[in-house]
Amino acid sequence: MKQLFALLTLTAVLNFGTINVIYAQDANATEQTAEDSIAQAKAAQEKIKAEADAKAKADAAKTEEEATPEVELTFQQVIKQKFIEGGPGFMGIVLVCLILGLAIVIERIVYLNMATTNSNKLLKNIEDSLSAGGVEAAKEICRNTKGPVASIFYQGLDRSHEGIEMVEKSVVSYGGVQMGLLEKGISWISLFIALAPMLGFMGTVIGMIGAFDAIAAAGDISPAVVADGIKVALLTTVFGLIVAIILQIFYNYIVAKVDSIVNDMENASISLIDILVKHDLSKK
Repeated sequence: MKQLFALLTLTAVLNFGTINVIYAQDANATEQTAEDSIAQAKAAQEKIKAEADAKAKADAAKTEEEATPEVELTFQQVIKQKFIEGGPGFMGIVLVCLILGLAIVIERIVYLNMATTNSNKLLKNIEDSLSAGGVEAAKEICRNTKGPVASIFYQGLDRSHEGIEMVEKSVVSYGGVQMGLLEKGISWISLFIALAPMLGFMGTVIGMIGAFDAIAAAGDISPAVVADGIKVALLTTVFGLIVAIILQIFYNYIVAKVDSIVNDMENASISLIDILVKHDLSKK
């Protein structure tokens, strides 16, 4: 009887220990699962927070970009940018044409403005000098006056003692010399006017050849392949035409100025002959 009771007691103890072990394992597993759930929840919260912060930063940057006004380039900056994009080769040659052409234009404009003379006032002074002091006084007036008209008058007065016909020949001959001086350098301006667009067109042709070479190398005719070559080609043409237009405007102004001075010289020369005939200097 005692043995049976001891056996039952041992069995009960073993079953209770097994139950405790299973309960402990279940408790540990439940605790581990709860910790994993908490960690996953924290990770999810951190991920959501990070995404929210990134979105907020992106929205703020977008808002700031939209709020910041775009900086507009000035005309000089645009010209400089396009000039660089056109390439230093032909664009540099076109720029040289512009610089040389403008240098000649400035020199001609200054010279022609200095050559402009108030011929009516000069004729009156000469006539008064002839009446008061004779030919030498009139020649002194011409020496102290700038311009081709005064130079022509001086040559005519210097030969007044040889007769009116000799005065006319002298005025005509020296008038041709003065006309040549007035037109000096104008042919170079016309050369640059013709040369600038020709160089631009040559740059266009070379740029198109480069574009077709890019198409052949890529085996594709997409716009991205040929865009750069075509852009460079068109820029050289545009700048060549701009240079030609600028120089053409100044060229026409200079030609008109020369024509005006020449007409004034011819009219003043006729008036000088009339004054000499009036005073009949050939007999003195």
